[in-house]
Amino acid sequence: MAKIIISRDGQVERQVQLSKERVTLGRHSRNDIVLAHPAVSGSHASIVTILDDSFLDDLHSTNGSYVNGHRVGKHFLQHQDVIRLAKYELLFLADGIRPSAAAATAALAALATHALADIEILNGNNAGKRMALTKPLTSLGRPGVQVVAIRRAPAAYRIAQLEGAQPVLLNGVALDGAETLLRHGDVIEMGGTLLAFRLA
Repeated sequence: MAKIIISRDGQVERQVQLSKERVTLGRHSRNDIVLAHPAVSGSHASIVTILDDSFLDDLHSTNGSYVNGHRVGKHFLQHQDVIRLAKYELLFLADGIRPSAAAATAALAALATHALADIEILNGNNAGKRMALTKPLTSLGRPGVQVVAIRRAPAAYRIAQLEGAQPVLLNGVALDGAETLLRHGDVIEMGGTLLAFRLA
């Protein structure tokens, strides 16, 4: 189970296990994690955990949410990311059980035997160009405008919108923040650019 270690002015205050699917952070007492500082919004941010993945979601806070020094709207959290909310620093620690090097190598080898996929640009100056989705996590888009992440698992690819007020469309339907399974031929629309997901 992932956890966060909360510090203020360099002093560790507490450690919190992310045991709920959605954990809220803010100044008001109704939040799961109360951060008592005037620069923290009443409802500042939330951390949503789906299976093994956690996402930070800024709740339109006044002073913003930052991960590793960059202001974010929605952000896919990775092990040892540093979240800053006003004077607070939250160190995100993924599940402490890490696979051994041999297990990781075996997992990568198993992954390589499964079908690969790519993204093809359907319109604009780069129409026809393709990008192979070979990494465990591929992000697309412009930070601060629209960003999606495509996660590669052994049996499937899944997409989630991480940043942007304007929704990314999948086959004409807005992504809702949760991971969505991608199928061969799906069309992703980001800022007027059409992208086709194709299994190799």
